[in-house]
Amino acid sequence: MTSPAPLQGPQLRDRFVALDRFLREHQSLWRPTPFTERELPWERQYPELAHWLRQRTLAEADAIHNHPERLDAPAPYPQLAAQSSELARIGDLPVAAVAAFPPRLTVDVPGRKWQQIEAFATRLQFREAPGHWLDWCAGKGHLGRLLAHGGTRLTCLELDPALVASGQQLSQRLELTARHEQQDVLAESAASRLHTEHTPVALHACGDLHVRLLQLASAAGCRQLAVAPCCYNRIQTTHYRPLSETAKTSALHLTQTDLRLPLSETVTAGARVRRQRDQSMARRLAFDLLQRELRGIDEYLPTPSLSTAWLDKTFAQYCADLCELKQLPAPGPRDWDALEAQGWQRLAEVRNLELLRCLFRRPLEVWLLLDRALFLQEQGYRVSLGNFCPPQLTPRNLLLLAER
Repeated sequence: MTSPAPLQGPQLRDRFVALDRFLREHQSLWRPTPFTERELPWERQYPELAHWLRQRTLAEADAIHNHPERLDAPAPYPQLAAQSSELARIGDLPVAAVAAFPPRLTVDVPGRKWQQIEAFATRLQFREAPGHWLDWCAGKGHLGRLLAHGGTRLTCLELDPALVASGQQLSQRLELTARHEQQDVLAESAASRLHTEHTPVALHACGDLHVRLLQLASAAGCRQLAVAPCCYNRIQTTHYRPLSETAKTSALHLTQTDLRLPLSETVTAGARVRRQRDQSMARRLAFDLLQRELRGIDEYLPTPSLSTAWLDKTFAQYCADLCELKQLPAPGPRDWDALEAQGWQRLAEVRNLELLRCLFRRPLEVWLLLDRALFLQEQGYRVSLGNFCPPQLTPRNLLLLAER
């Protein structure tokens, strides 16, 4: 099989239309969430697959979580996995021939983050050399400094004043021509910060933050831009608002819950964090069984995010305190060990049932990226969509390159 290429030109719309059809036709499989629903609607349609998944262990689910397409499960799983893989296939953007980056630029940058920055920077191939980089939601400006180290001008926009000050100090120490400015990029005043001469870049700007950049940069006449989106669910509206005219005609309407699906892949969490996450989820699922009994209502009850200190409590105290927090009746004496064990069993079932949803994780993300690509295309840009690094470095490895 030949290596896939980045998507460009008419391919962008063609792939979007195919993905849109795939996602719409199978909404009943990826919209319901196993964590909140004890039985999923599709289980009655595919009982053999549901039973097979529910019999698997938590360890088996975790081992295949990042590659659900490899699972040898009953029908219709293999057919859906093949469709998902084909529709989500996107090639790597070509690597630009660049000089080695000075090691001094890595000061104060965590190793994995530096690798992401370096990979992003090596994929920025434009027909005209940028004359003024604009690092959007820059933090301390590590990405911008790497791009501007050869003498190109640099402006870094960041909301946090402490990061602005720290970034300016780093740039001055490295003797770079850089301005670090405090700016709420969602504020109306952000529009005045972008000019035709700028080449905006954004590495993992969340939700509305990167959407705002696409809108303002195209309106300001920026000739080039490069964006690697992240956290599509961090929007100020309850439902997703498509950007492109093509996506606006789609019958696929996405909630914030739907937009979290592409973010469910995990490759960077450490063992301790994963153990805490699993214990927290198992306890929440056990409490879910308890609250259904106490309320006499067989439906999920949302609970707030809890600090890891809650995991230091006994499970009985955990449930008692959470009942008080949610204004539920105090739970009477019961076999707390057995209830907590039920929570762990439910976690195993949830993780395995989620594998079917995970087949739609990358297709939905590519659908969202293509909406952005088509929007830029409608604004007169020549657009390429491709990978800038392997998913082991970051699952959010898709990059939009646009040039007028």
